[in-house]
Amino acid sequence: MQGDREILESLEKLPGKISLYYRPLDGASPALEFQAQTPVVAASVIKLPILIEAFRQREEGLVDFGEEFVLREEDKMPSCGALNYLQAGLKISMRDLAVLMIILSDNTATNLLIDRLGMEAVNATLSSLGAQGSRLRRKLFDAEAAERGLQNTVTARDMGQILEEMYFARIVSPRASEEMLQILSDQQLNGKIPFFLKQDGVRIAHKTGEDGGITHDVGIVFAKRPFVLCMLCEQTIVPEAERLMQEVARAFYRRANA
Repeated sequence: MQGDREILESLEKLPGKISLYYRPLDGASPALEFQAQTPVVAASVIKLPILIEAFRQREEGLVDFGEEFVLREEDKMPSCGALNYLQAGLKISMRDLAVLMIILSDNTATNLLIDRLGMEAVNATLSSLGAQGSRLRRKLFDAEAAERGLQNTVTARDMGQILEEMYFARIVSPRASEEMLQILSDQQLNGKIPFFLKQDGVRIAHKTGEDGGITHDVGIVFAKRPFVLCMLCEQTIVPEAERLMQEVARAFYRRANA
């Protein structure tokens, strides 16, 4: 798999709602898109805009990353994550919640941050970034909201353009952009975009998402010529989708290192 046509044909053959956004970060090359403006159920990719909002509020002096939260039994959400398995009464800083939300996709940390930051604030920031197809509409594991049809959504283009802005240090502030890229680079769930690239020690700043019939990964690959790659797959055959994601990432990486 090398050329754009072959990649697009492979995406067309994959069952489900599939979208892709790829863009070299040389400031000049055009993006390759496949249904990139189609909103899909976000799964844990929605944690990326929550991270951005946390840093925005820190920058504005609205929150302190040293603020401590006390973990309660009723706060605990099912996996992914670590906090679900830890003892109630644990004190954890806001910064640690943000880190756990990304690197372990911790759902308990995510809901605590949504409560602290505010859903409307996250969505206002998404709007300010031009991400019109991406919205936070409910907390994680809110069965009542889900039954009412409320779903968090993202698009491949929205996430790709946000990551591009972060790469160029234009999200919140240069300092905040670099801190967020570092957190995303510490990601521990590396079976998709990084699968074939880990052996080369490539830095990849990314966020995954998973649910029934859903598998996503959005990130920046710091190849010789860095690029953004976002692939979102809903109502799909997850093993097939993840295998294709791995192969597409490898194809773009080889191109970027040629």
